[in-house]
Amino acid sequence: MPGPSRDLVERLYGTPPDRFVAARDAAVAESRRAGDPATAREIAKLRRPTVAAWLVNLLAIRRPELVAGLVELAEALRSAQRDLRGPKLRELSAQRRAVVAALVAEARTLAAGTEGAPPAGRLPLAEVEATLNAALADTEVAAEVRAGRLLRAASYAGFGEVPRPQLRLLTGGAGEPLEGGEPTGRAAQGGRTGRGGRTAEAGETGRTAQAGGTDRAARAGTADRAEAERAARAAERAERAERAKRRRALERELVRARADQERAEAELGGATTAERDAADTLATAEAELAEVERRRAVAEQEVSRRKLARRAAERAVTAARRHTGEVEGAWEELLAEEGTAGTDDDTAD
Repeated sequence: MPGPSRDLVERLYGTPPDRFVAARDAAVAESRRAGDPATAREIAKLRRPTVAAWLVNLLAIRRPELVAGLVELAEALRSAQRDLRGPKLRELSAQRRAVVAALVAEARTLAAGTEGAPPAGRLPLAEVEATLNAALADTEVAAEVRAGRLLRAASYAGFGEVPRPQLRLLTGGAGEPLEGGEPTGRAAQGGRTGRGGRTAEAGETGRTAQAGGTDRAARAGTADRAEAERAARAAERAERAERAKRRRALERELVRARADQERAEAELGGATTAERDAADTLATAEAELAEVERRRAVAEQEVSRRKLARRAAERAVTAARRHTGEVEGAWEELLAEEGTAGTDDDTAD
């Protein structure tokens, strides 16, 4: 049956949710261009996961060996619960907390190395932890987690079911397994056979022994259940204590993170104000520079105009001087002529 390749599906579900739709639509368009409309329709059916589901998918896609280890641990826990092994159950419960914490930390690391991922402070790590715990308790959730195509976070209210043990009567007859201590088979009939008083006495003795065996088996089963319940309660108390410890640590970290955020926001505000002031100063300087440039251009034009006027004046002065020299020469010649004429008149007299 046609469909998207595993690599494509893993690439899409390894993409941050904010970019999932764009990546999916691009894959649909690519399949259509390749002439494969059936695969394009299958790709279009893929749905965007939540951020918590995306983080779990990252673990399944990039660190499948860790998720496989989680599934193996879940099977070991179920086996310990079925067998009512208190010490083993406590040991596995402690291991479960360590494995889940390690997986949550790894999910945070994978997100930090993914382009376009939400910031670390906005990662829903509590939902990731709840989903991993649900995978430990529910095989269906575990299968979805291993597939790497989870769409939303999962949760689980309890942790498995403690099975009720079967009881077997250890009497002379071939007894059968019992629920709640009820005798069956020939062992239940031991007092109704035989003849005379001896038979009745033997029957009474058999019933007494049977009842005692039933009581002992019931007490043993009750003790086993009590031990399992105590182990479960101890594991639950240890888990609550661990959660409380982790919560206190996270609260302290949250206080520090908020303080760092406030300082960073204050620094950002100061930097923004300084940038705005610098931009205003630059704008004012540029305006002043533009005005100076304009005035310079006007002054240069005025200098050019006055230079032309000076040159015209110089030419006028030169012409005037030449004319004055010519007039002075003519005047001197006239004076000379008049002086020569007067001398001639005096001689004639």
